[in-house]
Amino acid sequence: MNAKSIDLGLTGYDELFMTDRERAESHLPRIQDIPLTEIDDFPDHPFHVRLDADMDELVQSVKERGIITPITLRQKEDGRYEIVSGHRRRKACELAGLDTVKAEVKDLSRDEAIILMVESNLQRTTILPSEKAFAYKMRLEAMNRQGQRTDLTSDPLGQKLKGKYSVEILAEGTSDSKTQVQRFIRLTNLLPDLLSKVDEGKIAMRPAVEISYLAETEQQSLLDSIESEDSTPSYAQALKMRRFSQEGNLTDEVILSIMEEEKPNQKEQFKMPRERIAKFFPEGTPKEKMEDTIIKALELYRKRERQRAMER
Repeated sequence: MNAKSIDLGLTGYDELFMTDRERAESHLPRIQDIPLTEIDDFPDHPFHVRLDADMDELVQSVKERGIITPITLRQKEDGRYEIVSGHRRRKACELAGLDTVKAEVKDLSRDEAIILMVESNLQRTTILPSEKAFAYKMRLEAMNRQGQRTDLTSDPLGQKLKGKYSVEILAEGTSDSKTQVQRFIRLTNLLPDLLSKVDEGKIAMRPAVEISYLAETEQQSLLDSIESEDSTPSYAQALKMRRFSQEGNLTDEVILSIMEEEKPNQKEQFKMPRERIAKFFPEGTPKEKMEDTIIKALELYRKRERQRAMER
């Protein structure tokens, strides 16, 4: 594990009911009521605060019982505070109409705060690939700045190394292997729109890792092909594109040719150029809306043809 242990900032049950004097004697941070207007988000915070059913439940809990576990803050040079752990709880307090939130203010360096922020948020039940990607990258860079051996290698298949590198130490504190951590970090090299498709489950991890090696212009061309072909690359296709890119031969035409290849078990699809049907729809009509309208028109056409056949 990391030579310098970082407290996750999770308050124990007994600690919640200690007086300020008892906390001081135990060398614990004092719990304070901090105005929400004085608290800022953690810079480049990689984890999203979702306004979903879980947040609704948390807001209701805050209204009924208040904040049970204080959030963790770090005081900035300008006197304001930034959240290290507790972005969801702070948002719940805001939605519940509270003016302050119970918090522990800890004396942390920037890199200590990054490590604590990542460790505490990785305990969430639902984490998107993009969230893990940037969280792992932030923490690994912080560990390296603290004096660990640099290991931002990006071999998606892993690499046998003598001794422990920062990425191995990082992986020991997570549910992911060293190789998987490296794969997640590679995802930070994807264009945002491609990374979104990974979050949505439309592009699998292994193809996404290979795509991350493409230049931004090549990734944009691939994104255009994904939209026009309504298909995402398989692992084999992603490997092929990476190889062409390394050789300097990955043109728009090559990308489109690779994307048009039939994948194993791929169902035959009927495709029609968008420009042939776009004139029948208002500008900006979504593809799904066009498809639904065409299907309804064909159903109506078939019904009329059957009626004509019966009248003959």
